[in-house]
This record gives sequence, structure tokens and C-alpha cells, in this order.
Amino acid sequence: MNYDLAMMALDGLTRAQLTVRVDSGRVTISGNASAFKELARLCLLLGGASTSEESFELQPSAHVSNGSLGLKLELT
Repeated sequence: MNYDLAMMALDGLTRAQLTVRVDSGRVTISGNASAFKELARLCLLLGGASTSEESFELQPSAHVSNGSLGLKLELT
């Protein structure tokens, strides 16, 4: 995975934020088009990884709101 591109996408998500809610067994992700573009970029980078142990995390107070839970995207 190209970590420089991943970091650029994470930086983009700090400016165009997504909201993730969990209600009654359903996960809802909402945000504007540029936020989804950055999330898609992260997923494409992860999907192009050369090993099966690649992952990255969106950390509270760094990439997501201070009170948010962390989010880990992982290639299995």
C-alpha cells in the first residue's frame, strides 16, 4: 500500500468528514461527495495491497471526532 497516498486521503477526510452511526443492527455512513471520494481512495489503496495483513485505522481526535470510536479497515 502506498502510505503517502493513504495519509493524503486521511488528511482529506479531516476536511470533509463522514459520519458513521450504528442503530438497531444497521451501520449508516453519511457525508458529502468529497468525503466519500477520500474513503473510496483509502479502500482502493487497501484493495491494491500486496499482502493479506494490510490495514489502517482512523483514530479518534486524529482522523475522526474526539468522541468517536476508532475505525479499522483491514484486508482479510
